[in-house]
Amino acid sequence: MTHGFELSREHEEFRRSVRDFAESQIAPHAAQWDREHHFPVDVVQQMGKMGLFGLTAPEEYGGAGLSGEDGGFTSLCLAIEEIGRVDQSMGITLEAAVGLGINPILTFGTAEQKKRWLPALVAGEAVAGFGLTEPGAGSDAGATQTKAVLDGGEWVVDGAKQFITNSGSDITSLVTVTARTGTREGADGATKPEISTIVVPSGTPGFTAEKAYDKLGWHASDTHPLTFTGARVPEDHLLGERGRGYAQFLATLDDGRVAIAALAVGCIQACLDMSLEYAGQRQTFGGPIGRKQGVAFQIADLEVLLRTARLLTYSAAAMKDAGAPLKEFKQAAAVAKLQTTEAAVTATRIATQVFGGYGFMEEYPVARFYRDAKVLEIGEGTSEIQRMLIARGLGLPVE
Repeated sequence: MTHGFELSREHEEFRRSVRDFAESQIAPHAAQWDREHHFPVDVVQQMGKMGLFGLTAPEEYGGAGLSGEDGGFTSLCLAIEEIGRVDQSMGITLEAAVGLGINPILTFGTAEQKKRWLPALVAGEAVAGFGLTEPGAGSDAGATQTKAVLDGGEWVVDGAKQFITNSGSDITSLVTVTARTGTREGADGATKPEISTIVVPSGTPGFTAEKAYDKLGWHASDTHPLTFTGARVPEDHLLGERGRGYAQFLATLDDGRVAIAALAVGCIQACLDMSLEYAGQRQTFGGPIGRKQGVAFQIADLEVLLRTARLLTYSAAAMKDAGAPLKEFKQAAAVAKLQTTEAAVTATRIATQVFGGYGFMEEYPVARFYRDAKVLEIGEGTSEIQRMLIARGLGLPVE
């Protein structure tokens, strides 16, 4: 239950179908993919055939055509939660492919751009990245240094991006990047950079996905630094209105924060499931460790963390589906992202402690979830940024 209402029967049936897929096609292989840092293209494409990438996309592009009234965004969050419950790497692959790959084009693209790029992305035949973060511009995204200059009907892009998901896989078709396209005079009379978003297809000369990162977690997720050296794309690859790139990526991240919260819910659920099973099986002092208050109370805390996280996440998703006022949704998204991701980190610490020495061994999934959880507090807006947004939403003039 979420916020005084229950998920629809259709939502619950959809959840079960995704769970069956995740447990049969992903769970048995997740540990090996993690060890080998392997991005399983075939499984990603199976997710596409299930329609998971097209839940919020119109039917004309091959999507399910689910509207807000149909609970389309909630369905996406359910899918991310269930995939993330067995493998956080595949959960973030789905989240980023839709939230950061498809959504910017679907929301801001022209009819021609949508027709050109969306069908393959919606079908899961290809994935796309969103190039926002830079070596010197993380949370301070307004400090973007990547530049794009018009020359002979083409944008010439120069710069670098980092930590970009789904940006260098064998099926990556494009990356949407934020870049300085000029300067503008602000309301205070000061000159400010004009930031726009530009689509750069894979294979564009001068666009290089550098060697994949050696990450703490999310080993099966595709993540690369990107460089652009005189990369030229047609002028019509500008996404949305020139100079509106900053506003566009802020809108993109609002949805993404709820989706990341759903991924965190999956992590907490996994921690509870694993801890319950282990506490019932592990024998010490003549009985299962679950009868000891020191263990049982920690598992009780996991249940509290899970219920709170799920409530906040699906309340925010329902607001999105219902078309709630933007200000209210932004606040709910920030609250959900902050609470659930920090709860997920706590949940993995608790679960690892329940497992004791075995929790420190990679043969148990709890170790993988422990490594994977930390980045949830960082990606798509750090915990510090969420607190700043929440405070501003309360009317505080925080900087």
